[in-house]
Amino acid sequence: MNPAGHPAAAGGAAARPDMLSRLFVRPLLHAVDAIAALLLLADLVVVCQSVLYRYVLNAPIEWADDVARGLMVALSFFGAAGALARGENVGIAFFVQLLPDRARRIVDAAGSVLVAITAITVAIDALQLGQATTGQTTGSGLPLEWSFYPMGAAGLCMAVFALDHVRRLRAADILAGACAVAVVGLVFYAWLALAPDGVPPPGILMLVAFVFCMAGGMSIGFVLALSALVYVWIEGSLPGVIFAQQMARGIDNFVLLAIPFFILVGYLMEANGMSVRLIALLERLVGRMRGGLNVVMVLSMVVFSGISGSKMADVAAVGSVLIPAARRSRQNPGNAVALLASSAVMAETIPPCINLIILGFVANLSIGGLFMAGLVPAGLMALALIATAIVFGTRTSAAEWAAVPKVPLRRLWSGGAATLGLLVIIFGGFRSGFATATEISAFAAFYALVIGGVAFRELTPRAAARTFVMAATRSGLVLFIVAAAQSVAFVLTLQQIPHALGEMMIAVSNSSGSWLFMLLSILILIVMGSVLEGAAALIIFAPLLVPVAAQLGIGALHYGVVLVIAMGIGLFAPPLGLGLYGACLIGGVPIEATIRPMMKYLGLLLLCLLVIAFVPPITEWLPHALGY
Repeated sequence: MNPAGHPAAAGGAAARPDMLSRLFVRPLLHAVDAIAALLLLADLVVVCQSVLYRYVLNAPIEWADDVARGLMVALSFFGAAGALARGENVGIAFFVQLLPDRARRIVDAAGSVLVAITAITVAIDALQLGQATTGQTTGSGLPLEWSFYPMGAAGLCMAVFALDHVRRLRAADILAGACAVAVVGLVFYAWLALAPDGVPPPGILMLVAFVFCMAGGMSIGFVLALSALVYVWIEGSLPGVIFAQQMARGIDNFVLLAIPFFILVGYLMEANGMSVRLIALLERLVGRMRGGLNVVMVLSMVVFSGISGSKMADVAAVGSVLIPAARRSRQNPGNAVALLASSAVMAETIPPCINLIILGFVANLSIGGLFMAGLVPAGLMALALIATAIVFGTRTSAAEWAAVPKVPLRRLWSGGAATLGLLVIIFGGFRSGFATATEISAFAAFYALVIGGVAFRELTPRAAARTFVMAATRSGLVLFIVAAAQSVAFVLTLQQIPHALGEMMIAVSNSSGSWLFMLLSILILIVMGSVLEGAAALIIFAPLLVPVAAQLGIGALHYGVVLVIAMGIGLFAPPLGLGLYGACLIGGVPIEATIRPMMKYLGLLLLCLLVIAFVPPITEWLPHALGY
């Protein structure tokens, strides 16, 4: 994983904290963590209370949705600030690692300076937007600025953490990086003054900034935000508050609250012991068969993905138990990590996947319908991976059996029963239509809290607090990317790129058939999924492609599932896939050791994707049977 999200690590900063860090930066991080965790808890309470009042007391709380959305905007930016402070932002390391050491340090320093500039701009624009909306109210009468001032405060915290990262670099690298950024700016303004007619249009310069920042290893969220800012700055007529408004608009939706709640469910499962119990139960049931540990890995990802919406949380929960077990049983750890990552691709369409929620939000598709449409394709890919594990695996040895943590049988069945309860809440809620995705996710999180604290008695108050901090940070990381991607999507709309792309794709399909459109869509999402984080790829491209697919007679649910699987393949494809870097970090394996087995598994999954893409009943029969 590229340390661009944590420039200090990249630039050779001192490992021990200095006086400024101890007296100011570290206490600020603790405060940011506490605020983000409390915002997540408050959101959970508001949503659960709203549901109870609506369905039990038949007295809906009119202000609940507005408060929940406002809390989520604040949560997103405070969580993102905490992620920035810890260096958890993800960026592509491949190109930077090809540079000599001195050049790499300068590029990292330049990227750190740009992250600081972007964070400062986010803070200023958000505070100005709060000032501009003072006196305005939401639909329920709440002050509108309450959504924007917290966003600005979180942006200021981001700026502090970004500047702290910059100051930890070597002085020579800071000077060289800052000079490089300044030279680019001066060259542009000189060009604009001397030959204004020859300056490329803002859209082209935005694309150039995007490509160079991405190749330079900047974290994805800040690359997207900076790219949109470059357009706003150069275009000249757009006020800065438009940028902040679009970022807030990108996450100011009640549907997206399901993302932090399902992420919280995943972390609570790990904290309350459900993860270990579930993996041990699966190992007890199928671990003795041929290729047993690998089969357990795939099945664990299937079950975990049916509970937690975060694939990286699932990878961490499963990988932290089974990768060490694979090492102790003398399996190839590179192959184990590759199978883990491939299982995450398979699980991209298992509800309640975050990317399915995001796709439903940006493309105006039924989230329940997408969830049902993704089940059979995921089952097909899971069977393919399990068959491969059995055919090429060996029978479980005594060493493999001893490598997996043993859990008493009574605790195994209690963990299985608790997991079944979660699945009933999630899938039963969607099938019955009793509640929305957000409401279901909130009650799933409440259930996991109760199970861990009361039934299992393993979730202490301190562990619960730590879990809320981790979930808020991960949620902020995801939602900040969503917000930044929305600002880019807004700029693309201003340039009428969706209309132009739609006309081009329709023209190509009219001449060659819809099958070519489907292949081009798969190619685009695989490539962009490897370059961007998955959510960003969907936010930018799904609104462009889904309407075209509808004009060509391709079912929306079917096409949406194909897009998500293609994006997942790109996300874990070497050498650029950010998801693969994360899996390698969790497994403690260099990415080079995973490339060969990963290409084998991805080839199998790509074959499954082509079958799914060109046999629509695989995705459509279940949602149609259930009335979607």
